[in-house]
Amino acid sequence: GTLIWQGTKYSLDNDRVLLRGCVLRNTEWCYGVVLFAGRDTKLMQNSGKTKFKRTTIDKLLNCIIISIVLVLIMMCAVCSVACLFWETRTGKKFQIYLPWTTVVPSNHLSGAIIISFLVFFSYAIVLNTLVPISLYVSVEIIRFLQSFFINWDINLYSESHKMAARAHTTTLNEDLGQVQYIFSD
Repeated sequence: GTLIWQGTKYSLDNDRVLLRGCVLRNTEWCYGVVLFAGRDTKLMQNSGKTKFKRTTIDKLLNCIIISIVLVLIMMCAVCSVACLFWETRTGKKFQIYLPWTTVVPSNHLSGAIIISFLVFFSYAIVLNTLVPISLYVSVEIIRFLQSFFINWDINLYSESHKMAARAHTTTLNEDLGQVQYIFSD
């Protein structure tokens, strides 16, 4: 660009620009113009929200867990509806053994609806073992051990550089086979 000050044109090139962190010496005074300040700096323009990167196995595990939770809800709903039918047809005969009148109203239909609603949550507690909570922990342990195997692999040692492979993160191990381009200096 060009700076026009008091009728004189000054070209703004690399010889007349001081970048951040530079020190000006052997000069008693100078005029300064601030360029690219605030939101115009590259640092601010590139500081947008970063996207959280997930591996393909994490995405697959999330889909599987969501589908298992949906199956669990469906099973609880089916069992709750079956309890409603049983309660309206034959459940009244068992009032001697199971005194529901202390918990639910004496009206037979509304009592059966409340019982089936409570049974939904009872089945959710009973069937919660369908959801594999320890699966995420197991996958993280496997990733941790894989990173140790990458660090210890003698075939990944470079004789010319005298360096071995180092796994800095455990989340990228399973995606190493998907790498197509490597940018290096």
